Amino acid sequence: MEATDQLNTLLQFRFNPEYRADKGSHGEGSNKHGRDGEDIEIKVPIGTIVMDADTQEIVHDFSQQGDRICIAAGGHGGRGNARFATSTNRAPRRHKDGQPGEVRTLALELKLIADVGLVGFPNAGKSTLISRISAARPKVADYPFTTLEPNLGVVSYGDDKAFVVADMPGLIEGAHRGTGLGLEFLRHIERTRMLVFVVDVSSANEGDPTSDFQIVSNELKCYNPDLLSKPLLVVASKADAIVDRSGLERLEAYCGDQGLEVLLISSVTGQGIDRLVERIGAILDAAAVARASSDTESVDAVESFKANI
Repeated sequence: MEATDQLNTLLQFRFNPEYRADKGSHGEGSNKHGRDGEDIEIKVPIGTIVMDADTQEIVHDFSQQGDRICIAAGGHGGRGNARFATSTNRAPRRHKDGQPGEVRTLALELKLIADVGLVGFPNAGKSTLISRISAARPKVADYPFTTLEPNLGVVSYGDDKAFVVADMPGLIEGAHRGTGLGLEFLRHIERTRMLVFVVDVSSANEGDPTSDFQIVSNELKCYNPDLLSKPLLVVASKADAIVDRSGLERLEAYCGDQGLEVLLISSVTGQGIDRLVERIGAILDAAAVARASSDTESVDAVESFKANI
């Protein structure tokens, strides 16, 4: 199997679930070996996780372009009678049969790879936001669960820099147990570098923005506590439809106590959009510098350990 950026779904395996490499040929007379069987190469999208279907053990995680491994090995070739010839037995009537190749049943799961994951309640404004900051055109409508699968968009910022943002399907309480789109949503955000909580603070929101944020963050924590260790940013959306600012003020106060930054935006009017993009870019740049510094320290520690052996 080999990872490629030319594919973005696992649809090919739904219609063609079985792959069989060619068999090798038999040996021939005059001491000729049999021809080796041709390998079969299976292309998968970057982000594919391959698991053993029986044990659920992870076989490989294809995380980068060109990542390549042998999934199933071919069998060993046999030995013809010429291999058993001796000075006193020039034509032995012995041989050793070849062995069959490996047969495996595998399960494939695709997790999207994006820099930024937009998370929030259904109809919080995530799809409208991604359509505003990128060329992505997800379905936008005035009802919950408009987004049924993640949408990716490329956002430009700074001097010829860009990041990939993913608009995730809406979360509801109990998603970590499979409620709503449940795990179909949550599994895609594990690879993101940062999370942006999109919270509806408009007067049309019948709920409380602070409660909405708490429910979403709790679902992430229940699914995988490590998700909340990523850089986090809170976006108060639909600023153009605010009549009563009390909900926004409670959200800002709560997030302030948690050490989280809140940015007020309107995807309709464009209010705060440029600042949001710049802020996300700055957070990603800072995280990249920190990660590079950490990697350098790890390498230095290894080299120091080697030198002291």
